[in-house]
Amino acid sequence: MNMQNLSFVRQAMVAASPRPSGRGGTLEWTRKNLFNSWLSTLLTVGSVLTVAWLIVAVAPWLGNSVWRANSLVECRQVLGDAPGACWGVIRDRWPQLLFGFYPAHLYWRPVLAFALLFAALAPVLLRALPRRALWFSIVYPGIAYFLIWGGSLWFPISVYFGFAVGAGLFMLAARAGKGPSVGIAVIGASVWWVYAAQPISSLADGMAPIALDSIASRDVGGFLLSIIIGVTGIAMSLPLGILLALGRRSNLPLIHMLSVVFIEFIRGVPLITLLFTASLLLNYFLPPGTNFDLILRVVIMVTLFASAYMAEVIRGGLAALPKGQYEAAEALGLDYWKSQQLVILPQALKISIPGIVNSFIGLFKDTTLVMFIGLLDPIALAAAIRANTNWQGIYWELFIFIGAVFFVFCFSMSRYSQYLERRLKTDHR
Repeated sequence: MNMQNLSFVRQAMVAASPRPSGRGGTLEWTRKNLFNSWLSTLLTVGSVLTVAWLIVAVAPWLGNSVWRANSLVECRQVLGDAPGACWGVIRDRWPQLLFGFYPAHLYWRPVLAFALLFAALAPVLLRALPRRALWFSIVYPGIAYFLIWGGSLWFPISVYFGFAVGAGLFMLAARAGKGPSVGIAVIGASVWWVYAAQPISSLADGMAPIALDSIASRDVGGFLLSIIIGVTGIAMSLPLGILLALGRRSNLPLIHMLSVVFIEFIRGVPLITLLFTASLLLNYFLPPGTNFDLILRVVIMVTLFASAYMAEVIRGGLAALPKGQYEAAEALGLDYWKSQQLVILPQALKISIPGIVNSFIGLFKDTTLVMFIGLLDPIALAAAIRANTNWQGIYWELFIFIGAVFFVFCFSMSRYSQYLERRLKTDHR
């Protein structure tokens, strides 16, 4: 038998077969997904009737909208007895809903900060951009603070210098083998921020003043305030949540106990209680005369609250990894931090993406709770607008607009998480 004539590899592709008749297409999809049982048929018909009823009820109200009016009385005069939406309140008060009581001639500063936010997020969210662009993402918080609150440029620079002090102490302690290098770095940076940052920035400002007009925190409100609290809380809660999750799974008793106590305490207390603590009680524990900005206190409390929930989400991802991944990292000779960085955390974070983004969305929506401690978020400003005599009695238009803006942000985060899941998917199911 001549074995050379045998071939185990196909030399020509088989022509594609035509699709069986009656399979696929819109009608087949509708039958399989919407009318495949009596319950499915009932739910489909009920849903269609409900949507049709909503359209019939809401369409005249939206179709008869009034955009140019300076008061609710003018809207009613234009509408007469016909139902209609009075969007004139949005046209009249949209700067207040977006910026609070920020000075109108300085709107360019928060707008520029918001535009630069996308440039700072791009290297983090998009793989195509070079990694060296992350340097702008690192310096962006200082730029945003300088643009929104103004004051001396040397203050955010001195704050950044505190990180440099911490990094320098960490390298020196690690090279000398002197105790816990991370603790030494944290203590050194904290001492710099508490005792040296303000005097150094004042000295530098006296020598080379570079400053913008200062804006008080009470003037910052609307969606600008929600974005500040939401973006800062999201950016800071993820790394803190990772550290807490690792601490809860640590074999060191002290670190494990502290992580568990912190996570369980924060998760057992409502966010509104923590906000009241930041607003009222925290001042009793600070030295007399200390000026601790309320927005900064709220950002810290929101970050701590979100990091506790984030830790549990990430801990679930760590627990979902098979034990063989940990053993493989040890077999490669990697130490603890290298194994976490190169093997464990990339897989755990990929598994945890839906939960992480869900926590981000919940955090962004929870920023509306700051109205209860006197900050002027969009809900609080809507109440203030409705108390004005020109717009007293208006209701739906304000809250529909606020809800639509929140939906845009939350839906964008949801869609990006789905894109990230598809990009990181390595299986073929």
